[in-house]
Amino acid sequence: MNSLGIRHEDKYAPERRTPLVPSDVRKLVNEHGIPVYVERSQKRIFTHAEFEDAGAGIVDDVSFCDIVLGVKEMPVGSFRPGMVCVYFSHVIKGQRQNMAMLRDIMESGATLIDYERILDQNGNRLIFFGRYAGIAGMINTLWSTGQRYEKLGKATPFSTIKQASRYDSLEAAKEDIRRSGEAIASSGPGEGAGPLIFAVTGDGNVAQGALEILDLLPVTELAPGELRDLDRSRLDPGAIYKVNLIPADYMVHKKGKKFSLQDYIAFPDHYESRFEEFLPNINVLVNGIYWDERYPRLVTKKWLREKNQHLNVIGDITCDPDGSVECTVKATEIEDPVFVYDPETDSHNMGFDGPGVTVMAVDILPSELPREASKQFSSLLSPWIPHLAAADYDDSFADLNLPPELKGAVIVHKKKLTPDYGYLKAYLNQVSG
Repeated sequence: MNSLGIRHEDKYAPERRTPLVPSDVRKLVNEHGIPVYVERSQKRIFTHAEFEDAGAGIVDDVSFCDIVLGVKEMPVGSFRPGMVCVYFSHVIKGQRQNMAMLRDIMESGATLIDYERILDQNGNRLIFFGRYAGIAGMINTLWSTGQRYEKLGKATPFSTIKQASRYDSLEAAKEDIRRSGEAIASSGPGEGAGPLIFAVTGDGNVAQGALEILDLLPVTELAPGELRDLDRSRLDPGAIYKVNLIPADYMVHKKGKKFSLQDYIAFPDHYESRFEEFLPNINVLVNGIYWDERYPRLVTKKWLREKNQHLNVIGDITCDPDGSVECTVKATEIEDPVFVYDPETDSHNMGFDGPGVTVMAVDILPSELPREASKQFSSLLSPWIPHLAAADYDDSFADLNLPPELKGAVIVHKKKLTPDYGYLKAYLNQVSG
């Protein structure tokens, strides 16, 4: 049985999550006989004592373990021959900043397994933090809305909401939001602030988490067609509205064919975005879609410069710099999470001051709710651990005895990219060249 190590997270100072929580470690040790070791960390949300009570060994370094679990990327120099590393590697889009890490894994002889690629037969992710990214992202967006409108001289009940990381628990955050909702129900969103229209993009775990929080408020739902054709002057100025927009609502086939999600995913260049038809009526945009450079953008700098009248706040949970929301010019940190983008000067200013649109773009949002996010992630991951621990990684990739869901997530094995990820060689060559 392979030994398992849980590493200390060292990419971001405020990262407090863990891939496995003590209660699940106890089951793995007692019921499956898997040796588990936990690297010392003074910031992890669960204490050393909790892991020790669960049967784990506390050590200064887990690099001796057969399998090392983390959350975020491991740094160059962390890998050794035969080590199996499991974490969010952020290499599958050919992300330039992680190509040196990918090359180091290949040269070291370690195996890389990426949580993001553990999929069911329909291509759905099985292990994810997405719901908590959506939850924390919407909490932060409501907080950002309150702060930005206050700077604009419009006091709102959102001004009492805090950043997600400032709460001791998710329930405490929800209670604050419910109180804001009660104030809105009795007095509206504030003089001159309403009506407020929130739009949430996507229909996956991120969007569902965001809508879960938004629905704590007294919101009236609009259909996408209603939003597109809306006359704002006819809305209740004391109300808050929400709309959920998915690709079928705004992506149009260039040759007039009926929208097909499978076709859109396979051939995104066959489609163009009509998202700008919805934008004129949106006050707060919460972006929760998957995006890479093959797909059309939703919000462009050109539109913001030439046509924006009402869009004041963007909660870009997806957080692809220069991506689906082009004015997300950078990912932000928990300690400094917001900037104002000025489309006239194509520049940004950290904080809530200045002309333009406020953007919240924290790229490790689940870290703001580390206990709840870790518990959910661990509940999804732990059933797969016995399979990981039982496999013989000395075998060739063809003979590697893993369930197909896990085997499909193996990116590097025995110094080679596995067949599904051979395309990454081109990105590696670009960086080395």
